Amino acid sequence: MGWFYFPFDNLVCMLLGISFTVWFTLLLVFIIVPAIFGVSFGIRRLYMKTLLKVFEWATLRIERGAKEKNHHLYKPYTNGIIAKEPTSLEEEIKEIRRSGSNKDLGTPEFEMSDIFYFCRKGVETIMDDEVTKRFSAEELESWNLLTRSNYNFQHISLRLTVLWGLGVLIRYGFLLPLRVTLAFTGVGLLVVGTTMVGFLPNRRMKNFLSQKVHLMCYRICVRALTAIITYHDSENKPKNGGICVANHTSPIDVIILASDGCYAMVGQVHGGLMGIIQRSMVKACPHIWFERSEVKDRHLVAKRLSDHVQDKSKLPILIFPEGTCINNTSVMMFKKGSFEIGTTVYPVAIKYDPRFGDAFWNSSKYGMVNYLLRMMSSWAIVCSVWYLPPMMREEGEDAVQFANRVKAAIARKGGLVDLLWDGGLKRGKVKETFKEEQQKLYSKMLVGNQEDRSRS
Repeated sequence: MGWFYFPFDNLVCMLLGISFTVWFTLLLVFIIVPAIFGVSFGIRRLYMKTLLKVFEWATLRIERGAKEKNHHLYKPYTNGIIAKEPTSLEEEIKEIRRSGSNKDLGTPEFEMSDIFYFCRKGVETIMDDEVTKRFSAEELESWNLLTRSNYNFQHISLRLTVLWGLGVLIRYGFLLPLRVTLAFTGVGLLVVGTTMVGFLPNRRMKNFLSQKVHLMCYRICVRALTAIITYHDSENKPKNGGICVANHTSPIDVIILASDGCYAMVGQVHGGLMGIIQRSMVKACPHIWFERSEVKDRHLVAKRLSDHVQDKSKLPILIFPEGTCINNTSVMMFKKGSFEIGTTVYPVAIKYDPRFGDAFWNSSKYGMVNYLLRMMSSWAIVCSVWYLPPMMREEGEDAVQFANRVKAAIARKGGLVDLLWDGGLKRGKVKETFKEEQQKLYSKMLVGNQEDRSRS
C-alpha cells in the first residue's frame, strides 16, 4: 500500500507550497511594497466603512430584540454616575451652614456641620473616582461584534449569533495569522536592516538609509494591526533638536507616530527579544537607552537628553510624560523632567476610536503577550493624530507650569479630559501632600475670615 501514499504526500506538499507562495506574494505586493514607498491602496479605509455599517446594523438589532423581549439595556455613564457642580469648598460649606444653622462663614469657629462636606466628597470619590476609572477599558454604546466590548451581548437572534460567529472565524482564522506574519516580518526586517546600516560610516547616507529602514518596518508593523491613522497638521511635525511629547494610551503609540516620522527613542535597557531589537536599532540611530541603575538618576537622565537635543543633526526625542497608559479618555499629570531641558517641545495628541478595538493597555490586568493577542484579534486600530504648533517655555514659567500648559493643549485638541492627578496613583497610594492641600484650604478659609473680621 506504500505506493498509494507517495502521490498523496506529494500532492499535499505541492498544495502547501502553492499556498505559501500565494500567501507571501500577496503580502509582498499589497502590504510590504506599499509600506516601503509609503502608499496605500485604500483597502483598509473601505474595510473600516464596511465594518461601521455592520456595527450599526448589529446595534440596532440588539436594541430591537431587547425591546421585543422587554430586556433592559445597559447604558454606560459617559459623564460619570454623579452630577457634580463646579463649586468651591467655601461656597459649599457656606451653603451647608446656612441650611443647618444661623451661622455663616463670618464665624471663624469650627462648625460640626462642616463635616458633612468632607463626608459627601469622600463618598462621591468612592462611587465615582476620577482616577481609578481612567485605568479600565471604556464601555461602548454600540456593539462591535466583540463580546469583550459591550455588556449587552447575549443571544438576540439566530442571524446576529451567526454574524458574531462569522466574525470570530474571520478575526482568528484569517486576520490573526496575517497580522502575526506581518509583525514577525516587520520586526525581523527592523533587526536585520538596522544591523546592516550600523556597519556604514557615520555620514549622511547612513542617516538616510536608517530613516528609510525605520519607516518601512514601522509601516509594516502598523499594517500588522490593520491600523488606520489620520494625521492632521503635518506642517507642525517635530524637527531635529526638539522633544516630541504625547499622551499615552498604549505601547503601540510609538509605532503610530514612528510610521509618519523618525524619532530617537528613550527607554530602559531590556534583555531577550526586546534587548536584541534595542541593540540593533542603536547601531543605526542614536537612541537613548538607560541601564536599570541609571533610570532613577534624574541628573544623568537630564544630561543625556540635553546633550542629544543640543545636536541639531539628531532626531527629535519621543517622550510620553504621563509615565503610564491612560484609557483614551483623559490626560493625566505630565512629569516635569522633559520640560526642564530648555528646548522646543512639539506636542502631539493621539485619540483612538474604540469602536473597532480597544487600544488601552491595562498592564495590571494583561501581560504584553496577552495584550498583543487582544490587539491582533480586534477588527482594527483606528486613530487620529494631531501635530500641535511647537511650544517654548515662557519667561518666569517653571517646568511644572510649562508641562501643565502643554498637557492642556493636548487635551483640548484630542477631546480628552484634562486631569491634574498623577498616573502613578494606579499602583501607589495618595501622597500626603494631596491630603494636606485640602486641610490647608479649610484652615485658610477659617483663618482668612477671622483676619477679615478683625480688620473690619
